[in-house]
Amino acid sequence: MPKHETLAESGPDAVLPPASVAEAVRALGAASYRWTLSDDLVRWSAAAEEVLGRERMPLALRGRNYAELIEPGSGNSRHDAALASMQLGIVPGGDGSTRFFETVYCLALPPGSGQRRLWVEDRGVCHFDAEGGLVRVDGFLRRLAVGRPVRIGLSRGAEPKTDRQRLAGLIEERLSLAYREDSEFGFVLVGVDHLGDLNDAYGFLVADEVIDVIWLRLRAQLAEGEELARFSGSKFGLLLRAQPGEGFAPAARRFLATVNATPPRTSAGAVAATVSAGGLIAPRQGRTVSEIFAHAQDTLHRARRSARGTLEMYSPALDRAAERHANVRFADEIVDALDEDRVSLAFQPIACGQTRAIAFHECLARITGRDGRMHDGATIIPTADRFGLTRLVDGRAMELALAALRADPAARLSVNVSPGSINDAAWLGLVEEGARAGLSSRLIVEITESTTIPDMEAMRARIAWLRGHGCKVAMDDFGVGYTSFRNLRSLHVDMLKIDGSFIATMMQSEDDRSFVRVLLDLAGQLGIETVAEWVLDEETGSQLVEWGCTYLQGELIGLPADSPSGGAG
Repeated sequence: MPKHETLAESGPDAVLPPASVAEAVRALGAASYRWTLSDDLVRWSAAAEEVLGRERMPLALRGRNYAELIEPGSGNSRHDAALASMQLGIVPGGDGSTRFFETVYCLALPPGSGQRRLWVEDRGVCHFDAEGGLVRVDGFLRRLAVGRPVRIGLSRGAEPKTDRQRLAGLIEERLSLAYREDSEFGFVLVGVDHLGDLNDAYGFLVADEVIDVIWLRLRAQLAEGEELARFSGSKFGLLLRAQPGEGFAPAARRFLATVNATPPRTSAGAVAATVSAGGLIAPRQGRTVSEIFAHAQDTLHRARRSARGTLEMYSPALDRAAERHANVRFADEIVDALDEDRVSLAFQPIACGQTRAIAFHECLARITGRDGRMHDGATIIPTADRFGLTRLVDGRAMELALAALRADPAARLSVNVSPGSINDAAWLGLVEEGARAGLSSRLIVEITESTTIPDMEAMRARIAWLRGHGCKVAMDDFGVGYTSFRNLRSLHVDMLKIDGSFIATMMQSEDDRSFVRVLLDLAGQLGIETVAEWVLDEETGSQLVEWGCTYLQGELIGLPADSPSGGAG
């Protein structure tokens, strides 16, 4: 290494000696290098061994060997990033033969090494010849702490900001500039697909590694004037430069293509993870931070429903703002109805198929709105599920059902509960209260099967607990949800309710007839009683009874009423 030089003078014409530059880079935890492609040699500063580790150094002296150290899928290699820089148009000092480049990747373990994988940031200046061929790369390399890839912005003298606050601040600045200069910018919300499945399959630590790799890949694609910040645990916000015309979508897809090109490498090996994204152009399609966030979340949701790993651009025709506001208002209506005792039950009769005698009644939750309008379960449940109110609705329905059983010693009732509410302490307390009062022998608990059961073993234990308290258990809406016959057998339910969408059109649809008959045959073999919902006419009812259906429910038997009519058969 050359000896340290000193400056004879200071001022704008003074030149900082190379050794001083190398020391400054080293102080930042980085090593500088020069890679010449004519001989494929990489010449490093003295700090290289500190950054790369002694065992990697022999493999880092030639470009070809160094490239083999890079984990496949972890990010663009130095060579690929240098070539890609030609497309970005970021020219240092106005020299058309040079470009800035930046990439992030993971260096693998050298053969026989005891070292750990090492994430590094590689950035610098590429030099090209007149034909566009890469001649030389001058840059520096520094280690990255993978576990903390997202930097939290700090204001002088202020408390640390959360990343969403920082992202909101960046958007505010861009909006202010856009209004001032009559310009536009792009915002993209990028989300990791099926994160819950990754957590279940690999564990949280590996899923966190996947998120880190994705963040690093996104960051490596940032050009001058572009920003990246975390929106939530597995979502990232990208602010992109203004693009001419409608050129924003291709720029956004470039980020997705880079991230999704190869599976991220983790300590568990390659993981088949992808990202989807929703984007918009601001302020044209979003005039405030909250509006931009809302539109981006909607478009990301649409992208995931369309096809995993895709980008969806905002369209005013598909704006869900009005729907969201209506849902919020109705959620508020539900909460008020619960507080003001405007929740009631309607009772629909269910008859024995052979005798048509009323066997029991299903309790159907109703809400009376502030305007006096009655809302049924089809209206209540979707909004209650979306806003986390299902547990409260299920609890109130159970309270009212127990009160109805106390009031009518001849009544036998079924009451619905969602899988998410069945382990709620308040709901379980009501069941125990009913058992102590001797009511549970006349109570059937219907578990709604149209929503997923997250833990089949826990559900099996809860069903056993309910039966131990004297209740019978039915699986509701069977055929449109997630429970297989194999799981159904292990759950040991007493009753199976076949979803009415198969029953109502059964006599007109050969497919529905075949499906219903198979369900009835299998349930019979398992010794499980069956209820057919939405039975509209005698022809359908007679056919179901002939196939072995135990109970019938629907217009043929009777519509919901304000009180149970007739006792148990």
